[in-house]
Amino acid sequence: MTHRRLVAPLVAALAGSALASTAIAEEINLYSARHYDSDEKLYQAFTEETGIEVNLLEGDSDQLIERIQREGVASPADVMITVDAGRLWRAEQDGVFQSVESDVLAERLPESMRHPEGKWFGFSQRVRAIYYNPENVDPSEITSYEDLADPRWEGEVCIRSSNNIYNQSLLASLIEHHGEEGAEEWAQGVVNNMARDPEGGDTDQIKAVAAGECDLAVGNHYYYVRLLESEDAADREVADKVSILFPNQDDRGIHVNVGGAGVVATAPNRENAIRFLEFLASDEAQEIFAAGNYEFPVVEGVKMSETLESWGEIKKDDLNVSILGENNPEAVRIFDRVGWR
Repeated sequence: MTHRRLVAPLVAALAGSALASTAIAEEINLYSARHYDSDEKLYQAFTEETGIEVNLLEGDSDQLIERIQREGVASPADVMITVDAGRLWRAEQDGVFQSVESDVLAERLPESMRHPEGKWFGFSQRVRAIYYNPENVDPSEITSYEDLADPRWEGEVCIRSSNNIYNQSLLASLIEHHGEEGAEEWAQGVVNNMARDPEGGDTDQIKAVAAGECDLAVGNHYYYVRLLESEDAADREVADKVSILFPNQDDRGIHVNVGGAGVVATAPNRENAIRFLEFLASDEAQEIFAAGNYEFPVVEGVKMSETLESWGEIKKDDLNVSILGENNPEAVRIFDRVGWR
C-alpha cells in the first residue's frame, strides 16, 4: 500500500477532531469526493514515481468544502478532487482553491479543461448521452439535446431530478449557447415531454427505457458502459435493449463535464500538490482514469477502453467547463420556474 487513508468515511470524521496540520516532507493530503476503487491505482502510481505519500480523506463535495472552511488556515488539505464543474465552481466560490501556474498543465490539458485563473483543472471527461429504444425510435429523429423538447416526444422522456448536478451543468451549457430565455424554453419543453416525475440516478433512466417506461433518456456515458461490461447478465440484458447516441454532432458537439482537482488555498505541501496535479495529466494517470471508470481522457492519444474506442471519434463541446459553474445559479432558477422537480 502506497498511501494512508486518513479518515473514512468523512461523515464519521466530521464528528471527530481535525487532522494534524503539521506538514511532513514528501506527502500530500488529498480530500477526495471521487469514490472509484480504480483511483487507488492513481495514488500508488504517483507515490511510486515521486516518492510522495498520498494521505486520503474521502467524503462528498459539500462535506469536504465545509471541513476545509472549518479547519481554516490550519487545514492539512493540499488537494481537493471531485466530479462535475458545478461542484468545482462551488468550492472555488467558497475560497477553497488557489491559482496555480504550471507549464506542464498548460501544455497537456486543453484550454476548455483549465480554469481561466488556474483555480482547478479537469482530468477526466464524461459526456451526457441520449439513450433510446431502437424498436420505437429512429436515431435520425433525435440528433440534439434540443430535440428532447420537441412536442413529438411528449410522454417519452426519462431524466433525473433538477437537484442533480449533471442536469444543472447540462442546462448551464444551454444557457451559454442559447441564452437564458432559450434555455428556459428548452427546460419547459423537456418537462412537458417527461414520461414520469424525475426519479433515480442515471442508470435508472437507462433501465426505464429498457423496461418500456419511456423511449428516450439522458445519462452520463459510463453508466451505460458499466451495464455493458457488467458480470451480471441482467445488467447486460438492459444494455442490449437500449441504444446510445451522441447529440449535437452536426454543430457544437456533445456536452462535456469533468472530474477535476485544484490546490487548496492553504496547502501546507503546495509544491507536492502541484506535482500531483501534473501527474494526473500524464499518460499513465490518464489511462488509469480511462480504464477505471470508463471516462474519456482529456489528453489526446491516450488509450481508452475497447467500448469507448469502438464509438470512434465523438465531437465534444469545447466550452470552457468553468462556465458551467458560473451559469449554475441561473440553471437552478430556471428549473424552479418550469417546475422541473
